[in-house]
Amino acid sequence: MPPRPPPRLVVQTHDAARQRRHRRWLIAAWPLSVAAAGALGFWLGQSPMQLPIATGHRSQVKELRTENEQLKQRVADLQRSQQVADVAMRSLQRSMAEREEQISGLRADLGFYTRLVGGDGQRQGLRIQEVRVQPVARSNAWNVTLSLTQNLRRGDQIDGKVTITVEGLSHDQVQQLSWDALGDNAQKDGLPFHFRYFQQLHATFVLPAGFRPTRLRIHASPDQGTAAERAVAWNDALNGTITSTRGDSDAQP
Repeated sequence: MPPRPPPRLVVQTHDAARQRRHRRWLIAAWPLSVAAAGALGFWLGQSPMQLPIATGHRSQVKELRTENEQLKQRVADLQRSQQVADVAMRSLQRSMAEREEQISGLRADLGFYTRLVGGDGQRQGLRIQEVRVQPVARSNAWNVTLSLTQNLRRGDQIDGKVTITVEGLSHDQVQQLSWDALGDNAQKDGLPFHFRYFQQLHATFVLPAGFRPTRLRIHASPDQGTAAERAVAWNDALNGTITSTRGDSDAQP
């Protein structure tokens, strides 16, 4: 076996300055690499719509945007149509309520005049047809309206007076207040009436503090003929309706 040649060794002089330059370069390059990596991440994190779009997709994006705007417009149109329909529905409901109220009033008027002229074939003397009371604001006073009718003696005048008695509770005791204790001195003898067919009477009375009314008793006494009397519960008088007439004038034939 031939002899192996001895290994070749290269001896280099240690260069400390060169190693220091290499280390400083690495230290200076490290912040630059970090900044570059951050810029790359920021660019990649942008919205896809901000990234360059392939030419083949631009037309699709434009079509989607157009369709989106059309859908928004349709939604806005439908909302406006719904609002118009709601307003029309509320107006219709108000009109229907007004018509129902008018029909109810006309039915009450028809019943009143039918009874007045004897449309049911009956002839009746003096009657207390309608009674209603209404409170006077911020007081213990009450307004009362009465409708008197008669069709027994057509064309004949009827005269007389009406008195009202209020029944109720005062300190848990039953009490009756007569008209001379309720009305003013000018009408302490009663409310006068004078008519042929019908008349409405209006008056105001004051109840004592703490008095709780439960019923009205109305007594109509003509100068000639039979008197009329009617008892009306207080709540019914509060909810009572009065047929509109031409003031206190008589209905003419």
